[in-house]
Amino acid sequence: MTAISPETADAAAILDRVEASLKNDLVPVEIFNDEAVFRAEIEQIFTKCWVFVAHESEIPKAGDFVQRRIGLDPVIVTRDGKGGINVLSNYCRHRGTQVCQTDAGNSRFFKCPYHGWTYSNNGDLVGTPHMHDAYGERLDPKAWGLIRAPRVATRQGFVFASLDPDGPSLDEYLGGAGWMLDLIVGLAPGGMRVAGPPERYRLHADWKTAAENFTGDGYHVDTLHWSTEEVAVSQGLQMTCEIARIYEFENGHAFAGHAWTKAVHPGYVLWGYAPEITQHFNLSGLDEAQLHVVNHEPPTVGTIFPNLSFIRLNTPSVPGGPMSVITSFRQWQPIGPGEIELWNWQFVWDFMSEDEARDSYVNGQFTFGSAGIFEQDDTVAWEGAPRAAQSPWMRKAGMEFHFQQGNNSQVDQSHDPSWTGPGRKRNTGYGEHAQLHFYRHWLNVMRGNTGAGTEGAE
Repeated sequence: MTAISPETADAAAILDRVEASLKNDLVPVEIFNDEAVFRAEIEQIFTKCWVFVAHESEIPKAGDFVQRRIGLDPVIVTRDGKGGINVLSNYCRHRGTQVCQTDAGNSRFFKCPYHGWTYSNNGDLVGTPHMHDAYGERLDPKAWGLIRAPRVATRQGFVFASLDPDGPSLDEYLGGAGWMLDLIVGLAPGGMRVAGPPERYRLHADWKTAAENFTGDGYHVDTLHWSTEEVAVSQGLQMTCEIARIYEFENGHAFAGHAWTKAVHPGYVLWGYAPEITQHFNLSGLDEAQLHVVNHEPPTVGTIFPNLSFIRLNTPSVPGGPMSVITSFRQWQPIGPGEIELWNWQFVWDFMSEDEARDSYVNGQFTFGSAGIFEQDDTVAWEGAPRAAQSPWMRKAGMEFHFQQGNNSQVDQSHDPSWTGPGRKRNTGYGEHAQLHFYRHWLNVMRGNTGAGTEGAE
């Protein structure tokens, strides 16, 4: 399906330059901080694609709700009295005031603070003050209820919403990324749950830079994060690209794993989880390719297009201390050109005791919280692109970012012919194929192509 919005027409000249640049594995700087591009992204990507809004463990009981965003729009994700999950616009139908003012809670109703219109947690309008004098009769509860996201679906407890009534189903959209999500969080009965509410903080960075990084940028690790090796939190960082495995799926999704059993020792399976954790795992539902991945080349990072990313690594909670595996999902919320709000959830296995969950949460925050020793490195580095994009000099010079790594390298970057899983796999982290895969899909969607299975041409 191709549909060009007026916002995209304003950005058309820039998109033409992106298309020309990508043919040479380059990316123009201006897409990282431009008002027209940003408005087109909100219109073409965030109102068309499936976007993550919550995890079911955040709203386990009837009446539970969390407030989230899809693009720039505030939404309320609720669990209604029948157990259904609703994604509701947080704009009162009377004058647009936000009916929910808190991040999370439990309530059967949402009452607008302006004139008192009241909605049930399934979105129906259930109350209008002075009804008989003001309106003469009850207003239609559905017709004047909170506007609902037309499509809501879940995978492994992850709740996604699409503001587009048409298009691929969630499973079709996720494709191979859904297959990967199954092996990341579906290893034990009950799966994973959030360890707490998301941590949120603002960055002067573009959402694409963060999402692209998590598709598989292993090249930065032994430079940007070298200090973590110096204080004995990490080791062997210089091998990051050499032992990396890149998984590219349809619709711009990509993950990067590492061949731990090759790099560490043959028994270092399942991300290095301790036996007291793996004893709870049940791998019987995995196919042959998934079994190989979780045992030998499991994903370390990944991005589900457009803005949900993942990281799992085995790391000590203090320099030189005992190792434990952390899992974080994070979302790069666009709030303006060159500016994002980072939402970070630490995840734990549902079978974990409160003490185990707390220890995992602390470990995750130590590495990938707002003050985490890895997180601080990344977030400072990401602030460069929007600054360059706002530079009159750089724009006049036609600055493009270099994504040609690997073009003249002797390292084999071809697709693994033995791969039997979905998508395609490469057995090296050299080359910037996953990042280009992301940007080519970004361009496709910005051009109005949101059909399932969309892949950028190489």
